[in-house]
Amino acid sequence: MYELRYLKPAQRYFKKIREKGLQDAFRSALEKIAVDPAIGKQKKGDLAGIYCYDVFYNKTNYEIAYRIYEEAGQLVVVIMAGTRENFYEELKRYMK
Repeated sequence: MYELRYLKPAQRYFKKIREKGLQDAFRSALEKIAVDPAIGKQKKGDLAGIYCYDVFYNKTNYEIAYRIYEEAGQLVVVIMAGTRENFYEELKRYMK
């Protein structure tokens, strides 16, 4: 099982979520990622090295972006989370 760490954008987003069902959907997704980080889709191009995992809740698509580090133990760093709308543009801006 991998250790999860969160960067500021992900922490802020998870802190804002008030709806219990959405919190549970994200918690379940993060547990799956901790067990098998390769479950997400690896991105190419500008976002090479980043994995994204889809979370569906209440007819809305959400994304979790993370990076896997295996050199210094088993670590997954959650970079950002949010709705699919404009998600990749915001992620690219953050990564630069």
